[in-house]
Amino acid sequence: MKGRPRQADIARLAGVSQPTVSLILGGGAAAVGIAEETQRKVMRAAEQLGYVPDPIATRLAAGQNNLLGLYTFTSTFPTEMSHAYYPFLVGIEEESAAQGYDLLMFIASSITGERPHAQVLNRVRLADGCLFLGRHLPVREMDRLLATDLPVVYIGRHDDFGDRLPYIGADYVSAGAAVVRHLAGLGHERILYVREPDEAITSVDREAGFRSGMDECGLEASVVRTDGSDLTPERLLAWRARGFTAIVTEATDTDAAHLALLAAAAQAGLRFPDDLSLATLGDPSRGGAGLTGFAVPRREMGAAAVRLLTQLIAGDRTAPRHQLLSCVLQPGETSR
Repeated sequence: MKGRPRQADIARLAGVSQPTVSLILGGGAAAVGIAEETQRKVMRAAEQLGYVPDPIATRLAAGQNNLLGLYTFTSTFPTEMSHAYYPFLVGIEEESAAQGYDLLMFIASSITGERPHAQVLNRVRLADGCLFLGRHLPVREMDRLLATDLPVVYIGRHDDFGDRLPYIGADYVSAGAAVVRHLAGLGHERILYVREPDEAITSVDREAGFRSGMDECGLEASVVRTDGSDLTPERLLAWRARGFTAIVTEATDTDAAHLALLAAAAQAGLRFPDDLSLATLGDPSRGGAGLTGFAVPRREMGAAAVRLLTQLIAGDRTAPRHQLLSCVLQPGETSR
């Protein structure tokens, strides 16, 4: 036989009608009531002809494509294993495969303004549901998307949309407080938090955790915002002269403030923890060997986001729409 075998070919070989073949190959409740001998003849004919169901037709018949969309609010998808988003993508890929879904990645060639996001967010409806990942969410465009019936899950906390936007986030507030308690337990009473001038929700949560920990320990919270450009050796020495014995930095995609602090310390001849203790509100493995911080469960967050999305696609209304995963404190050699 030339070409790909069709259900009509199976019907001729088995001596039955094409609708009967369709019902049997579809399986499930559709085949109930058809004689077992007829079903065996059809299956033997299909095997003999080497019939393979058309995946597109099968998905259309089921009312879905078995595709999960993935869109990050960055210009390209990260490819380096050291990138902060890489573990998210690993968890997403692994869990998608486990759930029987393929991934469809959506990319904007430019991320300047609302227009590129609008174009991509129109295309994400090609998938059965979509995951969103990125530090800043385009609120206006997301609001329009949430007005449709497409199931979506955001990786990160974002409460502006209430229950309309399901999310899987990390509990940065509790983790930040745990870092402060660790430093206070080491005897530090003057602790400075250095963060970037950004109002992303992850930044807000980290500062809230720092302030919560300081309040819990009965200490006065001091916070400095900088993009790193004004973080000079002289400024760092001035903080030390004012009695600060520990500095906590914010972990971000760029780590601008943290890297600037390390450079200023090197120029000033200060060492951690001999001259100052140092910690970060984020993954210590990204900030240098032995850094005190907390492990963000990025891989687990990616997998949990896929599980939640597939539940929403299946119409499960019992799944918790807002979930925060715990971060684990990791004391390091930079604090004592």
